[in-house]
Amino acid sequence: MDIREITENNEKLLLSPFASLSSQTKGRKKEEKKCSIRTDFQRDRDRIIHSKAFRRLKHKTQVFISPENDHFRTRLTHTLEVAQISRTIARGLRLNEDLTEAIALGHDLGHTPFGHAGEEALNSVVSFGFKHNEQSLRVVEKLEGGGVGLNLTLEVLDGILNHTGPVDPFTLEGQIVKIADRIAYINHDIEDAISAKIISENDLPYYPISKLGLTKSQRIETLVKDLIYSSQNSPKIKQSPEIKEAMDELRSFLFKKVYIDSPAKTQEYKAKKIITLLYHFYLKNPRKLPAETYIKIEKNNLERTICDFIAGMTDRYIVNIFKEHFIPKAWSLI
Repeated sequence: MDIREITENNEKLLLSPFASLSSQTKGRKKEEKKCSIRTDFQRDRDRIIHSKAFRRLKHKTQVFISPENDHFRTRLTHTLEVAQISRTIARGLRLNEDLTEAIALGHDLGHTPFGHAGEEALNSVVSFGFKHNEQSLRVVEKLEGGGVGLNLTLEVLDGILNHTGPVDPFTLEGQIVKIADRIAYINHDIEDAISAKIISENDLPYYPISKLGLTKSQRIETLVKDLIYSSQNSPKIKQSPEIKEAMDELRSFLFKKVYIDSPAKTQEYKAKKIITLLYHFYLKNPRKLPAETYIKIEKNNLERTICDFIAGMTDRYIVNIFKEHFIPKAWSLI
């Protein structure tokens, strides 16, 4: 018996009857030889961590575009916070932590530069529409690994695709990530907004704060404990009605005071303009695409190739590319 098999047997002995067992995965689209050390879900987690798309998250916006303060969240730090919260919940419910972590680490791989402003800009210009969760799935299925994808298990693919939107993941581990994503961004975005002096602690609505806690750590602890206690011995991950109501009210507050028409959003129209102009520029001048991107047009249509290229950019890279194509350079004899 090798190490992987020992781990799989331990899962059968220790995990909840509702857990997704590594030995009973629905498998990959392309069958592979099993690893002697790692389970399939552990391999998925490792493939995501070592992907180029994961590394690029460190230079992609969470909420605040190009902040001067290094302490504001990026898409990468958000992802790590989601993974930490998700694993804590999975452990508390005796579910599969490795599967939970893999989904959490991969859920935002398809996010655009400039956060949701970038997502809105791409969605407005491409004929087939754009959603970051669908792009995350495309990243791991078609774009990474030199264009062949990462060949992840179906459980991880489903969790990535359905971490947002009306459809719930079919695994409890994926359902954890879907709620942990909200727990993470609601609380860290409050902290960042207070640091940016967009809101103060006194602005936070009384009811949700009285139910969840005044500090970020208190709120996260309340939300995590409630999710664990409400979901024990249940085939579905759920919150208690009272705590869910409080979290939803806090989320609505953020949309009104931070996400929409706040000082944090003053640069978004510029970000959207950059993406829109670049998209139409490449549509008219496809040979201006990098050579390694231009050759992909043969496999995909031009619009799809441009969309993939822009969606994969970091904030600073897209700004540099924009300058190259739209900002005049000083003339020189050299």
